[in-house]
Amino acid sequence: MARHESCVTVLRKGKKTMFGQIKNFFNPDGKKAGSSSKKSKKSGKKKPEKKEKRVETFKFPGEGKSEQDIRLFMLNTFLMTPHGQLDTVKSLHQEMVKNDPVFYGHLASWYNQKGEVRDHKEVFTAHLLTSSDDMHRQAGCALLEKFPPYQVSRIMDYCKISLKKFPQVARTAVIQYLRKREKDTDWFDSSVIRGRKVMKHLYASLRIKPSERAQQILFENNPPEDSSLYSLKLLAKEEEPAKQAKIVFDHKIPYPVAVGAIKKITPSLMIALINNMSPQELINNMASLKKRGAFENPEIKSIIEEKLGEAGKDKRVSTMKARVASKVAGLSQELTDNLEQVALEKAKEKGTIKNPAAIFVDKSGSMDIAIEVGKAVATMCSAIAENDLFVYAFDNMAFPVTAKGKDMAAWEKAFSVIKAGGSTSIGVALEIMRRKKERVEHIIIITDEDENATPLFAETYKKYSEELFTYPAILIVKVGHAINKLEKELDSKGIEYVTYNFKGDYYSLPNLIPLINQPTRLDLLMEIMSTPLPVREVA
Repeated sequence: MARHESCVTVLRKGKKTMFGQIKNFFNPDGKKAGSSSKKSKKSGKKKPEKKEKRVETFKFPGEGKSEQDIRLFMLNTFLMTPHGQLDTVKSLHQEMVKNDPVFYGHLASWYNQKGEVRDHKEVFTAHLLTSSDDMHRQAGCALLEKFPPYQVSRIMDYCKISLKKFPQVARTAVIQYLRKREKDTDWFDSSVIRGRKVMKHLYASLRIKPSERAQQILFENNPPEDSSLYSLKLLAKEEEPAKQAKIVFDHKIPYPVAVGAIKKITPSLMIALINNMSPQELINNMASLKKRGAFENPEIKSIIEEKLGEAGKDKRVSTMKARVASKVAGLSQELTDNLEQVALEKAKEKGTIKNPAAIFVDKSGSMDIAIEVGKAVATMCSAIAENDLFVYAFDNMAFPVTAKGKDMAAWEKAFSVIKAGGSTSIGVALEIMRRKKERVEHIIIITDEDENATPLFAETYKKYSEELFTYPAILIVKVGHAINKLEKELDSKGIEYVTYNFKGDYYSLPNLIPLINQPTRLDLLMEIMSTPLPVREVA
């Protein structure tokens, strides 16, 4: 049986893709919230109603599938989900928690530690909180404690609006969350400064009575003199730079808030703001700092570099955001290298590729997107490869791509001569490897699958395996307007593979690492099942 039948591509057999089946889960009756068929008062005509896509229930693979097959299907579906689609996976989570609650709990705990897609972490927590299993609910409460207020608010709204329930245990968890933060005045004030509306929403939506101090700050707009909110009022009135900097530093007023309250940002004030930033906040604000001349001041630049050095050790820093920030900000080569080092260190935390591997990048006509993804994947994989890594670009010929370093700049330069054009022979790169006796255990193919020239990949794979005595695991990263032509060829030859649908979200690419850094998928499942559920703190 081909591996894809137990993984994400099972849904390919239907008329709709997996995302087509589980997206737009709101309003399953097809009506838009708040829509009405009443006549307009002005025109007397019925308002046109927008057509809503009906949501189809997510279905697991049919009979005859083993427990391992189904769990692999769940796992690979999660790992291919793009960033920013909180609402597209409701059906998947509901079916999984119903069909395999044991695996779901361990997967939630594992993903909270190893996963990068924020939305999945939130959805996992929401479904644990609303589960009928007490261990799930307790684990959900423990996970909730780790989120910042804006994500707690998103989880609460997802439960109430999408799942139509928010059990008492979840409400109690939010109450404990807020009470603990009320006691930590610095944390509470900082949270209000960063997200006043979110904090008010948590109290108001669940009808939680705030403490006296929280009441003054949130609902009476009368913060006590010991609060950062009071200091923010003073900051807006203060004109002396030294005093402004002291207020910012003492009360940890965040950069976005301060720049909105102060007309002119002086060097001393800029230093205070940067010292208050977390490494991820610094990365997120690189473009703004450059715009304000922060990198032109040697002292400020030195502080930024020191802060970036801490970023590699911060668990909250996103692997890909560091690379994206360097491109968006248009930084100097030196600072870009610093950010790249942060990204490399974060990638290594996801695991390593212990066995030799190959990356095939489609450079045929219209495959500019494959080349861009290829750069990112090559950079990521080279940072964590502990063995040989072969990279080839291909059309109807194969072109070896060799970088003189492991950072993005090195791979950008290596790919600079690769331009999209020509026909498509996915097998040509593997044929070159066969002739050169380059033996690998993993093959990552970045393509739209529209193979139209020989040698064909499936046929070449058979020859390669027989001659080099290896059966490499195949991961197809589908890009552009991808079809399933290669998949059908592999099916016909009984060759196993896994697919990953790239939808333009570079932040989700680190999710590829768990798919390729384990010797087998079974090893990955065993790692997940050995991850204990988090334990809720005693109130």
